[in-house]
Amino acid sequence: MHRGIPHTAQSRRSTFINMSNPIRSLVATTLLSVAASCTPAPRTLSTPTHADSTVIRRDIEYLASDQLEGRLAGTPGNDSAAAYLARRYRSLGLTELVPGYLQPFNALSAQDAHMGRTAPRPTQNVVALLRGRDPALRDEYIVIGAHFDHLGRETTFAQDPEAGNAIRNGADDNASGTAAVLDLARMLAADPPRRSVIFVNFSAEELGVLGSSWFVNHPPVPLERIVAMINFDMVGRLRNDKLIVYGTATATELKGIVDSANAAAGSAMFRISGGGDGYGPSDQSSFYAKDIPVLHFFTDLHEDYHRATDDADKINAGGEARVVDLALRVARAVADRPERLTFVRIAPPARTAVSEEGKQTYLGTVPDMGASDAKGLRLTGVRPGSPADQGGLKAGDVIVELGGVAVKDLYSYSDALYAHKPGDVVKIVVLRGSERLELSVTLGRRGG
Repeated sequence: MHRGIPHTAQSRRSTFINMSNPIRSLVATTLLSVAASCTPAPRTLSTPTHADSTVIRRDIEYLASDQLEGRLAGTPGNDSAAAYLARRYRSLGLTELVPGYLQPFNALSAQDAHMGRTAPRPTQNVVALLRGRDPALRDEYIVIGAHFDHLGRETTFAQDPEAGNAIRNGADDNASGTAAVLDLARMLAADPPRRSVIFVNFSAEELGVLGSSWFVNHPPVPLERIVAMINFDMVGRLRNDKLIVYGTATATELKGIVDSANAAAGSAMFRISGGGDGYGPSDQSSFYAKDIPVLHFFTDLHEDYHRATDDADKINAGGEARVVDLALRVARAVADRPERLTFVRIAPPARTAVSEEGKQTYLGTVPDMGASDAKGLRLTGVRPGSPADQGGLKAGDVIVELGGVAVKDLYSYSDALYAHKPGDVVKIVVLRGSERLELSVTLGRRGG
């Protein structure tokens, strides 16, 4: 998940790093998938109906391995990840919607330009097509996507610049989302829905959703035939059955579809929360800007976000498999319904301009992104030793005021925080249970 992150130049190899052979446990399902992609009709008893946590974990372990050095867009590790994804789609018998499954583009972010970098970062999206089984609907599409790039060894806008050039592997952000898309491809290829499905793994999301922006501005199919986009960004840290699904208000029918899919899980239901609009710092926003209904699946922030500690051993693969199973029911409901979804346009949230100095202000809180019931901003954690920790803030606190400005949500919190500069002493009012506390906090400098 990006925060508009610039990066310094790195060299690019023209060849990909050698990959391991496809894992043995996929052979049987691969043969079924090839047959299903060629013959769009029958459902069979051997159709995979559940996500495979073992395969999900293996995909994450490879993508988040030190071998790929964090998959920064424009680096050999990013190219190697793209080659791996293309081979996986080929093994499932999916169609090349673009040559070799690769959609190349040159990534140059606004932050790059601001820092004087003029050389673009050559990179690529990975795109595969599953033809739908219904002749009347197969020329309409749903997109299932996730970004596969991460921060590499970069420190700019990393949450741990003190770690220097340590590899930031991005196991949750976003090898987890990439693995979710691959497993959905496996299951849907074995039993195609009525509409066609485009699977896309975007690059350069961390530079400002550049891969998804390129895709919607250079679509391999007519954009008006895309009926929905389902995005996965950070879905590998499920805790306490809590799942965030953004975008449920971007089409009239989506909340009911998600709720029904969740109810079908019975005792394994999630506690679902999330905002209704299609905005936010991930790839669904590029599609929503083109009037396409979207959903974004997310298991919330954590203390390893954008840090070198976001490694595969912390992934909850079983929990991610449950998220993928829910998403499979949602995707089938959207792809199989006779009518298209009814798009709803929601105005973007108003934002306040932030100075360059304000962007460096650091507090050290970990917001609870799914706490839509909170009258303020609930914290799911506080980083040890941070200004927030030293000032007395705790996990579970709800920030209702910062520097004399009312805090109602993440946007108002960010605006209030970044209106200050490092070194400022601010009053922060929190609700801790039934108690209202006023704390004094000295703001730090990011990376200081």
